[in-house]
Amino acid sequence: MFPNSILGSPPFTPSHQQHGSFFPLSPTLYSHQQFIDAQFNFQNADLSRALSLQQLTYGNVSPIQTSSSPLFRGRKLSDEKNLPLDGKRQRFHSPHHEPTVVNQIVPLSGDRRYSVPPLFHAHYMPDIVRCVPPFREIPFLEPREIILPEAKDKLSLQILELFETCQQQLSDLKKKELCRTQLQREIQLLFPQSRLFLVGSSLNGFGTRTSDGDLCLVVKEEPVNQKTEARHILTLVHKHFCTRLSGYIERPQLIRAKVPIVKFRDKVSCVEFDLNVNNIAGIRNTFLLRTYAYLENRVRPLVLVIKKWASHHDINDASRGTLNSYSLVLMVLHYLQTLPEPILPSLQKIYPESFSPAIQLHLVHQAPCNVPPYLSKNESNLGDLLLGFLKYYATEFDWNSQMISVREAKAIPRPDGIEWRNKYICVEEPFDGTNTARAVHEKQKFDMIKDQFLKSWHRLKNKRDLNSILPLRHTVLKR
Repeated sequence: MFPNSILGSPPFTPSHQQHGSFFPLSPTLYSHQQFIDAQFNFQNADLSRALSLQQLTYGNVSPIQTSSSPLFRGRKLSDEKNLPLDGKRQRFHSPHHEPTVVNQIVPLSGDRRYSVPPLFHAHYMPDIVRCVPPFREIPFLEPREIILPEAKDKLSLQILELFETCQQQLSDLKKKELCRTQLQREIQLLFPQSRLFLVGSSLNGFGTRTSDGDLCLVVKEEPVNQKTEARHILTLVHKHFCTRLSGYIERPQLIRAKVPIVKFRDKVSCVEFDLNVNNIAGIRNTFLLRTYAYLENRVRPLVLVIKKWASHHDINDASRGTLNSYSLVLMVLHYLQTLPEPILPSLQKIYPESFSPAIQLHLVHQAPCNVPPYLSKNESNLGDLLLGFLKYYATEFDWNSQMISVREAKAIPRPDGIEWRNKYICVEEPFDGTNTARAVHEKQKFDMIKDQFLKSWHRLKNKRDLNSILPLRHTVLKR
C-alpha cells in the first residue's frame, strides 16, 4: 500500500499491514497521571519572559513575535559543554511557530480510517504573525498498493530479503507516534499552539528497525534565530523533560550547537529521539522523499541496502566527517534519475505545485497523494542497480566540478558560494539549496569514502554476492 501521512496525528493501533500500509484506529494513551497533573507549577513563568520577545495579539492569546535575526547555516558546531553528539544529524534551516489555545483533537470517524489524522485548518486567522492553524480533520485519499519487485538472481534476492527483514515495521512507527503525541501535549503546556512533527527516516519510507526518531517542534511558520530563540525554547523543553517527565524520559541532553537539539530516550518505547525547533525544510523533504520512496518499487530496497553498506564501512556518520543518511538517500535518488533510462523523474519539476517551498505546512502532507506511480522502461534488477550505483560514484561522477541535484534530476556545476568552496562532496538540499554533505570537510575522509565505493564495486562485480561487501548475518542481527 502507499502509506500516507501520520505526521502530527493522534496515536493509533494497527488493524492491517501490507508492504507499509497502516490504518489508524482509536487513540492509545500512556497511563500516567503525571502527564495531566493539574498542579503543574508555572513557577517558570519568568522563563517565558526570558524570551525577551515583544508579544503580538492573536485571537485571545499572545504568541511570540518572530525574530528578525537571520537564520544560522553551515556546519554544526560541537556542544559548548562537549556533550557527546553521536549518531546521524540531518540539517534543515527553517521557521518558528508559537502559542494560542490548546486545540482539541477531532476523533476519527468511521469504522476504518487510513493514516491521515486531524491536522490544520485550511485558513489562517488574519494577523501579522502566521501562527500554526488549529486542528481539523482533512479528507483522506486512499493509499495505493505497491508490490515489491521480483528477484530472479542471487544478488537481487539477497537485497530483497535484507530489506524485508530490516525495514521499519508498523509497530516501530506506532511507538514513535505514540511518544510524539504525548510529548506534544506536554510541550503545549509551555507553548500552547505549538505542533510536534515526526520527520526524517521514521516517516519518509527509508527507515529501519533501528532508526532513531527525529522530531521537529514548530512554534511559528517564520524563521527562528537558531542561536538565540531556538536554543532558549529548547532550554525550556529540556527543563520540562528533566523535572516533570523524568519518570518517562531518560538521558535528556541539550546540545547547544548552531542547530540546537534535545536528545533523549523514551523509556516506554526505548526509542532514541532528537528534537529540533522549526527546521521546517525537514518536514517538507520528509514528504518529498516519502513520495520518491513509493514512486517505484525498487527504490526502498536499494536505499536500505546502501545505507546498511555505508554504515558497515564507517562512511555513514556526519559527526565523524562522513556522509549522513539524508545525503546517501539523495545520492541514490540522483543515480536513479540519471540512468540512460531513468527509474525516477524530478518530482519538483513535474509537480511544482505539490513540492514548492512556499506551500503552507498544513498542505505538505497531501503531496504524496497527488502523484501517480512512475512507469519506467528501465527493467534493471536490484543487483544490477546496486552495482551501477557503486560504479557511478566510483568511476563516473566528477566530484571536483559537479553537484548532486535531485531537484534538477542531474549533476549540475558546483556553485561558487562560500558554503560550497573547499567541500569535497556537494549534495544539494532540494528545498533550501544548502549542502547536505558539508560534514565531509577532510580530504582523508573523502578519500576513504571514494575508496569504499571503488573497492566494493570491484568485489561485488566479481562475486555477485552481497556478503562480499556486507556480511548479511551480522547486518540482520543488528537490524
